[in-house]
Amino acid sequence: MRLGSFGQAGGFGRGLVRALLRDQHPDLAELELREVEGGWDNQQWRLGEELAVRLPRTERAPTLLGIERRWLPLLAKRLPLPTPVPVRTGEPSALFGHTWTIARWVEGDPADQVPITRVESAEVLAQFLGALHRQAPADAPVNPTRGISLAGRKHGLDDRSFRVIADDPSADAAREVWHEAVEAPAWHGPPLWLHADLHPANVVVRDGRLAGVIDFGELCAGDPATDLAAAWTLLPAGAAQRFFDAYPGGDQATIVRARGWAVLRAIGLIRIGTNGRLGLPGGKPTWEPAGHATLERVLAAN
Repeated sequence: MRLGSFGQAGGFGRGLVRALLRDQHPDLAELELREVEGGWDNQQWRLGEELAVRLPRTERAPTLLGIERRWLPLLAKRLPLPTPVPVRTGEPSALFGHTWTIARWVEGDPADQVPITRVESAEVLAQFLGALHRQAPADAPVNPTRGISLAGRKHGLDDRSFRVIADDPSADAAREVWHEAVEAPAWHGPPLWLHADLHPANVVVRDGRLAGVIDFGELCAGDPATDLAAAWTLLPAGAAQRFFDAYPGGDQATIVRARGWAVLRAIGLIRIGTNGRLGLPGGKPTWEPAGHATLERVLAAN
C-alpha cells in the first residue's frame, strides 16, 4: 500500500502509521498510538507519552515540516516553553511517498478548545516571545504573508474579507484599527525570528495557563508585530497591557501594527470557524468564537 498523494479520504489510518514505524523506527513501533483531533496541514498521532508522529496531508505540508526540522531544534534551546522539537525523520518510502516527522509531544489542551484564563500568562507569553525575537540569520525562511509590511497585505483584507463581520456592530471599528495599522511606520529593525502563526489552535493550555507553543511550520524572519498580535488572539481580556509591560521591546508603532495583525487574524478565525459551523470543508467550528473574542479584545484596547 503506497499513499503518496494528499487529501486521502478520512486521513491516514493507524495501520499505515504503525507500518511506517516498524519499517523505519522499529524501536518505537510498539508504543501506544492515539490519533489526535485537529491539525490543518498535518495529521498527528500521539506516540507513547512523550512523542508524536506527524504526517503531511496538504501540498505545502512537507515544506512546513522541513522548516521545523531545520530550525526548531536550534531555537528551542533558548525558548522557555515546551515546543514540538523534531527528534526523528521518516523518509519517503514504498509505504508513504513523503518525508514525515516524529517530534516531542507538548502536553496540554489547544486554546481554541480550552482558552487561556490566567492573566499571568501575559508574562509567560512575553518571556517566550522575548526569547524568540532575536535577529535571524540571512538564510532564515522568508514568508510571503507573515512578518511583512502590512501595506503589503492591504489587498488581503479587502471589502470581501470584511463581509465575514458585516453584521457585527464592531465592523467599522475593526476597519479603523486595520487602516491605522497599515498607515503606521514600518518596521526598520533587522528581521527577527517569528513563530508567525500564533493563534489559539497553535498553543496549549494547562490549568488555564499558557503551557506550550506548537506548529512552527510558518517560522520565518520579519516584523515582530506579526507575533505580538498574540496579546489579543491568545490572552484573556485586559491582559494585553500587562503583556506589553513585560515584553522587552514594542514601541508604539509596533503595537499599532500588532493590532492590525490581530484584526487580520480575527477575521481569518471567524471565516474558518463559520465554515466549520456550516459543515464546509476545511472549517474549524471552535475557531469562530476564538475569532470573535480576539476582535472584542483588540477593539476594547482602542
